[in-house]
Amino acid sequence: MAREPEELEAPQPPRGNVRIVYLGPVAPHWDVQSDFGDRGLIEEFRQRALARLVLLPPHDPQFRRNRERVARDAERENLVLNWDLGIPDYDDEES
Repeated sequence: MAREPEELEAPQPPRGNVRIVYLGPVAPHWDVQSDFGDRGLIEEFRQRALARLVLLPPHDPQFRRNRERVARDAERENLVLNWDLGIPDYDDEES
């Protein structure tokens, strides 16, 4: 069975780090922040992510689908993606 060229390559280090923060119920709902990475790459990703999320609060059903699309886009660009939805983790609620 032939392998894809992508499978033969060693994993590459991330090209950047992006954090998407929910700002609240009043638009704009989202902010995209970055700790490191090429500014051009991050800005292009930011524009695509905000285009998918601009009018969607986290409780909107369309948000779930668009969140997956943003995650796939970050994976294609080899970016580390973190979400800050302002919702406490379930572990914090249990303890």
